Amino acid sequence: MSPKRKIGRLPGDGSREEMIKRMVRVNHAGEYGAVRIYEGQLAVLGKTSNAEVIRDMLTQERKHLEKFNELIVSRRVRPTAMMPVWHIAGFALGAASALLGEKAAHACTVAVEEVIDKHYENQIQKLESDDEKELGDLFAQFQLEEIEHRDTAIEGGAKEAKHFSLISKAVKFSSRLAIWVSIRI
Repeated sequence: MSPKRKIGRLPGDGSREEMIKRMVRVNHAGEYGAVRIYEGQLAVLGKTSNAEVIRDMLTQERKHLEKFNELIVSRRVRPTAMMPVWHIAGFALGAASALLGEKAAHACTVAVEEVIDKHYENQIQKLESDDEKELGDLFAQFQLEEIEHRDTAIEGGAKEAKHFSLISKAVKFSSRLAIWVSIRI
């Protein structure tokens, strides 16, 4: 993690309430996408030696999604209109990476989790000066679990995947785009 610094709001950022709603919306979409990625990976790798590792990560992502499902309701946040797209795209990304092999599936996980780590860090910094300590703590907990997923995937040989750099760049670009779109739509 980078050193802590206060990030102020900029003109045009919207209200504090809207900022929180956007955070909940995008994180809900992200956790849903993560569930779908792991489901796609399991559809291909469900009978391999890596299946249990993927199931464990899927279980954690489902818990994250469950919490964001609660927050969507309790904070009256409109989910992203992109959920049907993320339903298909997440599964397709997971299955496609798994079809390239177990190490490629892990490479996909590393790339996604590196983007999510930075995404959560940015949100946590924005919440530090707010009265949203509970939400910031939740994001910090989930961030640590996403880092664990990344580390597990690295241990599983992600960086040994054929074309790791290409997979990483493509998945990171797609993840950043999904974040950008989910915040807004």
